[in-house]
Amino acid sequence: MADGKRPLEGIRVVDFSWIVAGPQCTRIMADLGADVIRVENESYLDSMRNGMQVYPDRPSLNGSGMFNNMSRNKRGVTANVWHPGGREMVERLISKADAVLENFSAGAFERMGFGMEKLRELNPNLIYISISGFGHQGIDTTYITWGPTAQAVSGSTFMSGLPDMPPAGWGYSYLDHTAGYYGAIALLQALYHRKRTGEGQYVDVAQVETGMMMGGVAMLDYQVNGREYTRIGNHSRWPAVAPHSVYRCDGWSEGRDRWIAIACETDAQWQALCKVLGADDLASDPLFATNLGRVQQQDSMDARINEYTKGWDTRELMYVLQANDVPAGTAQNQEDKMERDPQHRARNHFAVAEHPYVGAHRFEGLPLHLSRTDWQLRHGAPGFGEHTEEIMTELLGYTQDEVTALKAEVAV
Repeated sequence: MADGKRPLEGIRVVDFSWIVAGPQCTRIMADLGADVIRVENESYLDSMRNGMQVYPDRPSLNGSGMFNNMSRNKRGVTANVWHPGGREMVERLISKADAVLENFSAGAFERMGFGMEKLRELNPNLIYISISGFGHQGIDTTYITWGPTAQAVSGSTFMSGLPDMPPAGWGYSYLDHTAGYYGAIALLQALYHRKRTGEGQYVDVAQVETGMMMGGVAMLDYQVNGREYTRIGNHSRWPAVAPHSVYRCDGWSEGRDRWIAIACETDAQWQALCKVLGADDLASDPLFATNLGRVQQQDSMDARINEYTKGWDTRELMYVLQANDVPAGTAQNQEDKMERDPQHRARNHFAVAEHPYVGAHRFEGLPLHLSRTDWQLRHGAPGFGEHTEEIMTELLGYTQDEVTALKAEVAV
């Protein structure tokens, strides 16, 4: 069991990020024990602070569920970097950091006066990580991206969907999160390198490129076998196995969207599926006797499987199929994951933390556990400017009078 310590205790990250990609990266660092200090400015608010309010009838900068989730375990300060006093405070903070992170458009941080040369002047061993849509090299560096647009340029949108239909995409800003994951990996690598050499460095993460990794198998297939990728929906082409799709479950006819994913790799799994479903006609049909036959007839086969699965509860069917060695998984919605899934409960994936405005709420955890130095959920997101005075006096050496004067000048 973990002894209460976390692997990144003693590491300090100054976080200028916003929206999702940057905050996702620093959230991982904070969960693992780093002292992550978010720097915010009321004139350039993170839009996440205003959206997805826990209490819509009384909106607040501290009431966003999304912001609370992305910024838990962090501290927060406010600073106006265009005021000399505010800029000095931020520069002092950077001088005491191990890493600085931002996910503005390429070049924006430098235009604010914090290019790599200035950062090295403030802190010679600093790690500076920038997450942007296209990265800081090439002809597209100045272009703006959001998760769905980065997904499209990466090629992932083109790969998603049904045959002979337009690209479907994922309907979600998945690459916002993926860029954050890669950012955390890169930051950990840079910290390890600095521990060995004493050298800081600049890390340039391109969100579009993190999506390109998902097309690796298709690219390799084309390079080696000359096969062009085509959309296949829920089926599997390489390897070609069937059934391999999602099927309706009980409640669909009443408007409840309930499905189960089933994949049979062997004839034994196919026979076990038919036995569980009581589908003797499918089991004995010579068209489906071999995997090749099932692949060739999978559209008609899927329609017939649906007639059997639609009477089952999706979770019950998953457990029965898994007990018979058939790969199957219920297509869970948010309520399923948070309220009904005993596996998540057993791993304490949705831990509870307090927040002074939204109260006690569950947060999604990290999908990993370390036996000696596990991640921890200590508190919700910082209130707007909540730790400004604390950090200025305890970490940066300001007197109370100096803090009061800078507040009066709206420098912090």
